[in-house]
Amino acid sequence: MKHGAAVARGVRTGVVRDADRPGRALRVSAHPAAATGDGRVVLSTWQDSTCISTVRLDRAEVVELLAALGSSLLVDPTGT
Repeated sequence: MKHGAAVARGVRTGVVRDADRPGRALRVSAHPAAATGDGRVVLSTWQDSTCISTVRLDRAEVVELLAALGSSLLVDPTGT
């Protein structure tokens, strides 16, 4: 998995490339108003240079997403 971060037009962004699909990437962008606490984080799925989907998250939803990502890494000892 390759990733990168940048600032484009004053907006912080990060990119995570898909491990299995060439040209597929997830872009994470902070909406400019995010610094005030009223903004959003936008997750967008890209195929080459085309955006194929977006999800807009508020601050609480970002925390929920981080918790879900962390939980997905935990191994369930019962296998369920």
